[in-house]
Amino acid sequence: MNIKGNAIVLTDGKFNTKSAKTAHGLIRGSNRFNVIGVIDNKISKKYIHLYKNGKIDLSNKKSDIKVYTNLKSFIKLNIKVDYCIIGVASAGGLLPKNMRGDIIDAMDNGMSIINGLHSMLNDDKQLVNVSKKNNVDIHDIRISKKREKLSFWSGKIYKVDVPKIVVLGTDCGLGKRTTAKLIIEELKRSNVSSDMIYTGQTGWMQGWDHGFIFDSTLNDFVSGELESAIYECYKSKNPKYILIEGQAALRNPSGPCGSEFLISANVDGVILQHSPKRKFYDGWEHVNAVMPSLDSEIKLIHSYGKEVIAITLNTQGMTDQEKLYHKELISKDLDIPVFLPIDDGLDGIVEILQKKFYEN
Repeated sequence: MNIKGNAIVLTDGKFNTKSAKTAHGLIRGSNRFNVIGVIDNKISKKYIHLYKNGKIDLSNKKSDIKVYTNLKSFIKLNIKVDYCIIGVASAGGLLPKNMRGDIIDAMDNGMSIINGLHSMLNDDKQLVNVSKKNNVDIHDIRISKKREKLSFWSGKIYKVDVPKIVVLGTDCGLGKRTTAKLIIEELKRSNVSSDMIYTGQTGWMQGWDHGFIFDSTLNDFVSGELESAIYECYKSKNPKYILIEGQAALRNPSGPCGSEFLISANVDGVILQHSPKRKFYDGWEHVNAVMPSLDSEIKLIHSYGKEVIAITLNTQGMTDQEKLYHKELISKDLDIPVFLPIDDGLDGIVEILQKKFYEN
């Protein structure tokens, strides 16, 4: 799909939560969409600032991205916008009720809709009628591919002769995609060619060339779609490194995931994202779903015959003292390099990768 242009992003009052990870990903950079505004009534009239390490901040100081109270207030400014993007991951993947009016207003004003939710908006007769009336489109990014377009695993992954690094996590919603993107940017600064395989809807929205949407793919074909994306990236770009965006976690009971990346993608190394502050799998405190220790997760990955090259920490909710404490403690206990991507950047990761894969 040749979809590119200026976009406004809806966050339904959730911009300052992890539910707005799609919005955050687009703000951190997209080759597909130029985000010129965010609609969020809880932080309206602020401006969004992006820093080198991927940190996002709000202030009264002007920037290229302003936050608006509602879509009507934005429309009054007569700013040219091609797309309205649903920028949140909602409970159950359903369209938030508060967004419905904004989506209709967007289409009435010539904007096509980008929907990354599990709910298919093209199944909603009212919204489809509005889109047809205004000659705009509704793009359901998570729509499943037709069977004849899916790839089954073939073994051609063994022909990919460059290091493949997957960013896995010990839980969902830890920032795996962002860490992968920041590693790509760090490699680029060192003039080392690399590319990322996206596996979620936000990665597609960011405009990465190769990938697929994991959770809308029939299970039998996940391994083949993953293999095909990596192989196509290798053949078309021949990068020095291929970074792969992981999904969920190996032992998350609501959706265990990760062995496909380790085995079917035949990865050469793992970067493991972790949050020392989390005691339970995200959203499952009420069933006492305790997260296993970081050490046991690393041992599990090793049991697949794969090595954890580095650990990256999600430091949300930590004080500066806690960040430093956990970084030093984990590094000492596990003898593995530890990074705080958003806080300190990834200075040194290129040297670690080059030494492991090209200097031995």
